[in-house]
Amino acid sequence: MDVERRHAEIQLPEGSWWDWQVIAWDCGQLRLAGGHDLTYHHGLELVFDDPVFVRCPSNFHDPTFRAPSPDEILQVTRQLGGELPVVVAFEADAGGQEPVSCLIAAERLKIVHETVLRYWREDAAPGQRFAPWVRSPGQ
Repeated sequence: MDVERRHAEIQLPEGSWWDWQVIAWDCGQLRLAGGHDLTYHHGLELVFDDPVFVRCPSNFHDPTFRAPSPDEILQVTRQLGGELPVVVAFEADAGGQEPVSCLIAAERLKIVHETVLRYWREDAAPGQRFAPWVRSPGQ
């Protein structure tokens, strides 16, 4: 599902998305994985294409997504010299005494809702894929 609404609160699919982790981040993409327990699999990914502003921890819990405030949009606009199509804001538990405020700006956001296995299985079901770091025995 592509997110088309500019600077709006994103709507996640129905599910238990308590546990979150950055699973990929390079110059072209930031990928956040969410699930109820990231030990064996995750069921949701937020894929930010061409991220240019990222303020979030690598691991966090129980995020509350919201529309970015006018001040947050202004902060991104000033630092980048212009507005971006996607600005996502949320508060999350990062292990401290208070929630951390997170902000991500990118060209595009895609929400991927599918099972991604975090370990090798010979009998992976159709529609399941493996996380990028998973290798079959012998690889």
